[in-house]
Amino acid sequence: QVQLVESGGGAVQLGWSLRLSCAASGSISSLYVVGWYRQAPGKQRELVAAVTGCGSKNYADSVKGRFTISRDNAKNTVYLQMNNLKFEDTAVYYCNGVPSGEYWGQGTQVTVSS
Repeated sequence: QVQLVESGGGAVQLGWSLRLSCAASGSISSLYVVGWYRQAPGKQRELVAAVTGCGSKNYADSVKGRFTISRDNAKNTVYLQMNNLKFEDTAVYYCNGVPSGEYWGQGTQVTVSS
C-alpha cells in the first residue's frame, strides 16, 4: 500500500511558477504509472500529466509546454513543475496511479489570480 501526500500549492499570480510535490509513504516504484490530477470547482477531476516507470511522459493539451512531471524513485517523490500559470489552472491537485486507485489524498490547492 502506497500513501501519497501532495504539497507545494498556494496562491500565486498569473504567469508565476510553482512546483508541487507528491511524497510517498512507500515505494512509488510499486506504481507503474503515476499521474497528477486536478479538480476545479464544479468540474470533474482530470488527468493533466503522467509519467511511467521508464520515464515516458504524457500531458493534457491544456498544460503542454508549461507543466513538467518528473519521478524520483529514489526519493519516492513525484513532482509537477508548473510554469506560466493561468487562471484555468486553479484547482485542487492530486497525485495517484494511472489508472487511479480508490484512495485519494487531500490534494493541494493552487489558486491563480491577477
